[in-house]
Formats: sequence, structure tokens, C-alpha cells
Amino acid sequence: MAGIFKAYDIRGIYGETLTDEIAFRIGRAFVTLLGCRNVVVGRDMRPHSEPLFEALARGLNRQGAEVIDLGLCSTPMSYFANGRLGAEGGIMITASHNTGEWNGFKLSRAEAVPISGDTGIGDIERIVAEGAFAEASDTPGRVVARPELCEDYVQHIRSLVSLARPVRAVVDYANAMGLVEGRAFEGLIEVDPLFDTLDGTFPNHEANPLKIETLAFASRRLKERGGDLGIAFDGDADRVGFLDERGEPIPMDLITALIAQTLLRERSGAPILVDLRSSWAVREAIAEAGGTPILSRVGHAFIKRQMREADALFAGELSGHYYFRENYFTESSALAALRIAALVSAADTPLSELIAPLRRYHATGEINSRVADTEAVLARLEERYPGGRVLRLDGLSIEFDDWWFNVRASNTEPLVRLNLEAKSREAMEQRRDEVLALIRG
Repeated sequence: MAGIFKAYDIRGIYGETLTDEIAFRIGRAFVTLLGCRNVVVGRDMRPHSEPLFEALARGLNRQGAEVIDLGLCSTPMSYFANGRLGAEGGIMITASHNTGEWNGFKLSRAEAVPISGDTGIGDIERIVAEGAFAEASDTPGRVVARPELCEDYVQHIRSLVSLARPVRAVVDYANAMGLVEGRAFEGLIEVDPLFDTLDGTFPNHEANPLKIETLAFASRRLKERGGDLGIAFDGDADRVGFLDERGEPIPMDLITALIAQTLLRERSGAPILVDLRSSWAVREAIAEAGGTPILSRVGHAFIKRQMREADALFAGELSGHYYFRENYFTESSALAALRIAALVSAADTPLSELIAPLRRYHATGEINSRVADTEAVLARLEERYPGGRVLRLDGLSIEFDDWWFNVRASNTEPLVRLNLEAKSREAMEQRRDEVLALIRG
């Protein structure tokens, strides 16, 4: 059981660190913590998601909670069902983009408010370890199948977008839950599919669009057959990556800017959250479109809380999470894809030309370094770069007129992560090498 309770979810190797017995105990602990009477539960296509569901449901039922069984679904669908039903809790059984031997649980309270390491996962770990469960109920709960809620999600997402003309997209489903998330495309996007059978062993490639190498298949198909854009889902379909019509990957922060611009045409002045690692171009584009850009911390639990506090219309994260007020302030990769498709359908120019005005600066991408003392690194950087605008929203950000950087500790690994951007490639490369030398020195 050691190490499975993470900053954002519970995740381990099935049959080793995560077993059916542990899943049963997590179900009991979940109800003990929340005192909930009903829990929405969905699962992905991994072979062990079914036995984990059965064990988890037994634990939830044992404590008296009703299990609302969505069956196979995407993570955005599970959040929607939680909010739509007014449920008191939600659990999605998935290990997202991890390879096939992994599985886990994404947890949420009522209204799809996430449970993270410091807002409940640590408590669940303690309850499981100590066996400190509330007394089992005299009237155990039951399992109620509600697969139609997934179709309700599809119809809800489709109702939010209209396309001026059909568009053609290469869609890489990665043998995963994008297949159910992508049902929202029917009749709106002409799909040229890749890896469109469910297979929790991921026989073709890792389901992680953040890794450029996983986009090679969609890129090749676009170059061979053509299309208006490429769409690539991760394992549980709460993240999505995009390629232009030439097969070139589009930076995920620039997608945030494009989606924000389309939304602001309908609701000018709305607040939009921007992951603080994003390009200056994103904030500028939002302001130019009449919106109010607000910087956010990294991580879905922080972003969702900040979205609710600001009543933000939309948020985008550099990792390909796109969050919408219309999906209970949670991710919807299908809605992100349809928003981009709608933009392309209404334009006289291809997606590459729509993105071109946003390619204003030169960014390093995220660079990881293993360090012994994160605080010492941050202190060294702050001392080295006086006179800049300092922000401590998440790690250390220092901004100058012609470049900026953010260095933050990973929430999931013993690393610090650098993101840096400058107005010229030469300045970016010079500053990158300079800052990395300070980090690693």
C-alpha cells in the first residue's frame, strides 16, 4: 500500500501495491470521511478496472452508501454525472496515462469538487492504514446502474457548440476512453480514427498527448491523408492534445488562448484562468479579446478551486487539461475539441494560420532537474535576479520586460521544473542555460 496515495489521486500497480482488498478498504474509508449516502462511480477500460469496481462498491455499500454505476466512461463524464445528479461524492477508476499494469482512483466531493492530498487523500490513507472505519451500516447500500448519464453528457456538450461546416479530423483514441468522450463528435466532425478499439494494455503507444512522440501517429496520418486538425486523447480522456492541418503539434497553452477567444465572443469580460507556466501570448490574447486573465497555480485541484472562487468561464493548463464552467468547473476534452473545430469551421484560413499570431515568443518547454534542496535553489535564483517582478503563487516566478521564468517543485515527483520564455530565441537559450546552471549548481 506504500506510496499509492498521491497529491492528486490514488495510483498503484494492480495486484502489487493496489489490490482488491485495498480497494474495498478505500471504499469504506471514503464514506467514513465524507459521510456520503451516494457515490457516482465510473471506470476505464483496463482489465482490472472491473474487479476494482466490484471491491470498491462492496466497501461503499458496506458503509451504507448507494453506488451509482456509470459503467465504462471518461473522467469528464464522471464529473458531469456527479454534478448533474447532485451526488455526494464521486470516484473514477483509472490510472490516466500510466501504462497498463497501473490503476487507481480519482476522488471528488459533491459538485465534482476534487479531493487532493491535503483535502482528504491523506485522511483516507490514515483511515485505511489504521482500519479506523465508521461502524458498518445495518442497511448496506446497493449498486444502481445509470449508464444513460454518459449519453446525457454527450448531448450536453453537443448543445454548447455549433459548427459552420463539418470539419475533418484525425482522432487518436489511444485504445482508451477518448472513444466514449468522442461520441460528442458524431455528425459534427468527420473522424479519421486511429487506435479506436478499447484495450487497457495500450498496445500501440502510451496514452499521453503531452509527449510529442505519442503524436507521431496522428501527424503521419494528417500528412498522408489530410484533414483540418488532429486530436489526441489521454487514457481517461480528461486531457487532449491538438495538431494543425500540417501535422504539427500545437502548444497546449496556445490552445487555451484560442478557446478563450471563442468563448469571449459570446461572453466578453469574463474571467479566464491561465496556468502560470503559459506563454505571455495567452494572457495578451485573452485581454485583447475582452477577457480578464487570472494566473493560476498548477494542478487540477488548485485550478478548480480558484475557478469557483472567481466564477471563471474557462481555464487551461499546460498539460492539456481544459476546464469549463459548463462542466461543473471540470475538464471536458470533447468540448475543447469541439470549440477548436468550430473555430476552424468558421474561418477562411487553416488552423496553422489561426495559431500563427500567438507564436509571439520563444519558450523552453518544461525542463526537470533533480535537486537536494528546493528552497535553497529558489533562494539562489531570487538573489541572482533582483529587480524583476516576483510572484510566489506556485514556486518562484520572476518576470522582466523581455523574459520570465518559473521554477516550482513537482507535486508528483522529487524534481523542480523550469519554464522560461523570452522575446527572442537567442535570449531564451542564453537565459535557459544560465538558470539551469544555477538550479543544478
